[in-house]
Amino acid sequence: MRKIPPLHISLFASACASLLLAACSHAPTTPAAAPAPSTVVVPAEVSTAPSTVILVSVDGLRATTIGTGVMPTVDAIAASGVHAAWLTPSYPTQTFPNHYTLVTGLRPDHHGIVHNHMRDAVLGNFVSKGTSALDGRWWGGEPIWVTLQKQGGIAATMFWPGSEAEIAGQRPRYYMTYNKQMPANARVDKVLAWLDLPAAQRPGLVTLYFENYDVAAHATGADSEESINALKTVDVALARLRDGLHSRGLDASTDLIVVSDHGMITVRSEDVRYLDDLVPANSIQVIHTGPLAGLNPKRGHVQQVEKVLLGRHDHYECWRKQDLPARWQYGHNPRVPAILCQADPGWRVVMHGMPESTQRSGEHSYAPEAPEMRATFVATGPDFIDGTQLPAFDNVEVYPLLARLLHITPAANDGSVDPLLPALRDASP
Repeated sequence: MRKIPPLHISLFASACASLLLAACSHAPTTPAAAPAPSTVVVPAEVSTAPSTVILVSVDGLRATTIGTGVMPTVDAIAASGVHAAWLTPSYPTQTFPNHYTLVTGLRPDHHGIVHNHMRDAVLGNFVSKGTSALDGRWWGGEPIWVTLQKQGGIAATMFWPGSEAEIAGQRPRYYMTYNKQMPANARVDKVLAWLDLPAAQRPGLVTLYFENYDVAAHATGADSEESINALKTVDVALARLRDGLHSRGLDASTDLIVVSDHGMITVRSEDVRYLDDLVPANSIQVIHTGPLAGLNPKRGHVQQVEKVLLGRHDHYECWRKQDLPARWQYGHNPRVPAILCQADPGWRVVMHGMPESTQRSGEHSYAPEAPEMRATFVATGPDFIDGTQLPAFDNVEVYPLLARLLHITPAANDGSVDPLLPALRDASP
């Protein structure tokens, strides 16, 4: 598997910024493409044709939820299909960085989506739910839908960070403009409608995204009644998807993978620490706050700010970005702020006068090794060995897995399919 050397990060980011085109249209495009790979029922142990691959994300779904009975459909996939102990998210444990890592196999430091909110010297400010996310110049690397379509396949995305932007000159053949009001069942019905298309128009890859639990948990806590009900709503939608595949005779030719981007933890409003209790607010440019705070000292204040902030504090620790723990593989991209302050699980680092930073009841964005941040991976389908239990693995491995299932050559990435080979019927190198 080809890798991107850490020393080439800046060159990588610059190359991506110059090559990728801005996304100017919200309407689905229809680039010329060869017919989609055939979707067939394969009686043999090993298929010579790619299955249809559906990648589902349940935003914020903790690994510990599996097996509790809250999501019986997901539990059934885990019990009869493939179930990893957990999926280790990339740093930082946020929605946009990790969703894009899942589909590129690149660490956020390499693909450039280093935070939900970030700043670029040329492009300005990025806001995950803003129009800036439609600008393809932010998005480095090659998402799996581009990889597939470059090699003659067809992709469809029912919401996924990055899928509305034109990346490497392409968007998915079929995609939807993100609409959080679209019910979970309606999203499934749209996916099934794509799979009902004639073979020459049918996507070989479909992504499906559910934010229900993440939204509820942020508002009311990780284990609140509202959050549990959100998980149940998503599980009902997944049951609808599986029933729809079965009724169409597609379950025997479809690989279904359910993942999450990170975990979730309940927090208290009083468990906060304030940066401007230590340094004057006018001495720093704050890029983001919360469980992970990022800031740039203003000119003339670098030594003052570093002297006070760097090191361990009560419930958080601050580093120069280049000095972050090596295990996080983060901090060399020019979009990462100069100083990062990582809070302990359950705590937040904020500024006075930012009340919105303390109003959430559930949070993520903590260190990936925190047990509460562990994400989910379960899968089933003709390419997987039933009843396989896997040890934990990093989420950069999902992209090479997708490429293997789709029988395409992956782009350069930071992952390897090796940890998943014990779960695959065709485990040959």
